Amino acid sequence: MKTTIELPDALIEQARRVAKGEGATLRALIEEGLQRSLEARRREGRRQLDFPSYGGNGLTEEFQSAPWGRIRDEIYRGHSA
Repeated sequence: MKTTIELPDALIEQARRVAKGEGATLRALIEEGLQRSLEARRREGRRQLDFPSYGGNGLTEEFQSAPWGRIRDEIYRGHSA
């Protein structure tokens, strides 16, 4: 598929130099970069955060589906800034 995109001149010139130095085409370099970027996003989306646990059973029922703002407000309730 053909498409047109606008990129900064300096970026294209740098990419052309790299592609030429590697004996590749600008198209191949752009395609590789786009594939790497998409793969990084896929990996990032699957990343699980490992929160430390200190015993207990997680959030109480009251807060299990609460938005972060409500949880935060409860944490700081009674504390002055």
